[in-house]
Formats: sequence, structure tokens, C-alpha cells
Amino acid sequence: MYTTSLGDGAELRPLEVWHAEELFANIDAEREFIGRHVGLPDVVPDLAGARAFLKGYADKRGTDTGSLHGIWLDGKLVGGLMFRVWDTVSGVCEAGCWLVPAASGRGLVTRGLKIMLDWAFDVRGMHRVEWHASSANQPSINVARRLGMSREGVLRENYPHRGVRTDTEVWAVLAPEWRAAREGAAHSGR
Repeated sequence: MYTTSLGDGAELRPLEVWHAEELFANIDAEREFIGRHVGLPDVVPDLAGARAFLKGYADKRGTDTGSLHGIWLDGKLVGGLMFRVWDTVSGVCEAGCWLVPAASGRGLVTRGLKIMLDWAFDVRGMHRVEWHASSANQPSINVARRLGMSREGVLRENYPHRGVRTDTEVWAVLAPEWRAAREGAAHSGR
């Protein structure tokens, strides 16, 4: 399989079923932090849950309805990026992520998602990539901003997270906007 360097000892590569023990260890070590805004720790309560989660994404990859990629830093799994939803017919997908606190602040999620968005738009012909984030999850909202996404609205109290209804912000970028921003960055030397 592929490995894509994110620089600074970090890599992006597929997260496969055989990574179940590594995924479970990653989630279990930071269960409280990761679970502040997303339900992933609840989906991966044990090794069997990790296998089932990874198998679900393997099935999505096989049916072209989603994919899951790990972020490794110095050989250790520190997070993941995914296309939670992938609809080729409509040209719309939804990206998501998680990251352990020790790896935050390095730009790994943003760098990895830039690679994935380039692929979605340029190789797969997607038209729109969405990003859904809890209104309380400022780091996730910051990723959307860094990717040049537009905030399109708030789904009020739509997500029951651990017994509390939370708001979800919907951000998105369209293929022409992504390409124009990339061209602008190339011309400015960024």
C-alpha cells in the first residue's frame, strides 16, 4: 500500500483491519480527549470494536463509499483521517478526523487533508467536500478554516453526544474554490 510523507517524521497511510490492536491502543490511551466531541471512543470500546470499525471502513472502501487513513508520527499511530461519507454520483463527500493531543499543533491534520482533498477533487472528480464539527470543537473548526472551507450553517442540537444534544457546524469547499486557492498559494510561493 501507499505511504505519503507529511514531513517532520509523519506519514499518511491506509488504516487496515490488521491495525486493530494499534487503533485500539491509540483510542484507549486518549479515550477522554478524543471523545470530547466525537463518538469514536464509544464505537471502539475494545479490540473487537476496533476490528469492527476498521472492517466497516474496509467495506466502505470496497464499495467506494468511504475510506480511512492513519497518521503515524515517528512510527506510532497518532490519529486518523477519513472520508466518512463518499457519494460519487452526487460528487459530495464528508471528511473527518481524530488526533491525540501529543501530535496536535503540528499541522498534521491540515497537511493530510490537503493531500486527500487534492485526490478527491483531481483524481476522483468530487465537487464538494464537507466538514462537520461540534460548535465547541475549536481545533476542528480551525482545520476547516485553514482548508479554506466556508461555514454554511449550524445544525442546532442535532447530535446527541453522550447524553447532551450538541450543535454541529457544517463547513464545505467546492472543487473550483479548492483549485483557485491552490493556484493562488502556488503563485504566492506558499
